[in-house]
Amino acid sequence: MRAWPGTSLLGLDPARSFACPCRIARVRSRQGTQQPFRILLGMALRALFIGGTGIISTEAARRAVADGVELTLLNRGQSSKRPVPEGARVLHADVRDPESVRAALGDEEFDAVVEFTAFTPEHVQADLDLFTGRTGQYVFISSASAYQTPPTHLPVVESTPLRNPFWEYSRNKIACEDLLVRAYRDTGLPMTIVRPSHTYDATVVPMDGGWTVVDRMRRGLEVVVPGDGTSRWTITHSADVAVGLVGLLGREEAIGEAFHITGDEAPSWDQIYRAMARAAGVDEPRLVHVASDAIAAADPELGAGILGDKAHTMIFDNSKIRRLVPQFSPRIPFAAGAREIVAWHDADPARRVVDTQFEALTERLLEAYRPRPV
Repeated sequence: MRAWPGTSLLGLDPARSFACPCRIARVRSRQGTQQPFRILLGMALRALFIGGTGIISTEAARRAVADGVELTLLNRGQSSKRPVPEGARVLHADVRDPESVRAALGDEEFDAVVEFTAFTPEHVQADLDLFTGRTGQYVFISSASAYQTPPTHLPVVESTPLRNPFWEYSRNKIACEDLLVRAYRDTGLPMTIVRPSHTYDATVVPMDGGWTVVDRMRRGLEVVVPGDGTSRWTITHSADVAVGLVGLLGREEAIGEAFHITGDEAPSWDQIYRAMARAAGVDEPRLVHVASDAIAAADPELGAGILGDKAHTMIFDNSKIRRLVPQFSPRIPFAAGAREIVAWHDADPARRVVDTQFEALTERLLEAYRPRPV
């Protein structure tokens, strides 16, 4: 491929096994700025989102379409909670069935493939087998829970070690990252790793138990807060995460790099519960603090996500994503997000689901650990 007049050709080595030369070629203008070659020719960046109807991927899809990305979503077509943005093309396939994916995609190629639904190294390897030679950038959505837990230093930066002995979900994400880093080093895989922290949208109550917790508050009942309620927790609206994520697509500077994308707001867990209560019209929620390891003993599956993630103060330095995507500047405070969550649930009684098993667990924990005179 010849360089555009007055420019020098940049990008990954076309001889590398994963690279898609027709998509990844980039040019540097005389002013030194870098853009995908297609964009400089007046062509939209082409992206494939594997998923596209989840908490993060839905807002990322909206942002991508708004930014002029030629977007394709690949999923099973089974979610109706979050609508697909107008302007996005949807293909249906089971991402765990490589043949159905091949049939859906044909011989199409993309500037970027963003994987929202991979949770094990086997899932990632299947992607590499499918997309070798068909994309200029593979973006893996990992998790900030992969970072050292508990952290020895705050704020967390991208070079913070990855280690989580408490939660299998996080260890699997680490294994996925390990596979991608090896492939980048060995074959030049054009990959980017994104580590979101706790991300929410209107459809999700960001506490264990979901709407059940809000329902109990409204009924004047006690609710369980893990730990002493004072650990600080970074919580980010999906619309804010989407700005950073979409800003990384097609960026040569992001190849081989990892970025966390989180908000700057880190309220305590007590503050999170109280914000949800205020949004639900409850002035004084009845909070009962229960040790995280006690909750884990009562419910090991629930406890793994608490001990391996939510029990520890987590504050992040977002300097790296801001350097590459200056427009990333989280704008939605959790107080506003909490009102959005309650409004969405109140709009339809079918959304206000009470989990009877979680409610029973709550009552057992309260009976055992509710403060009482000695």
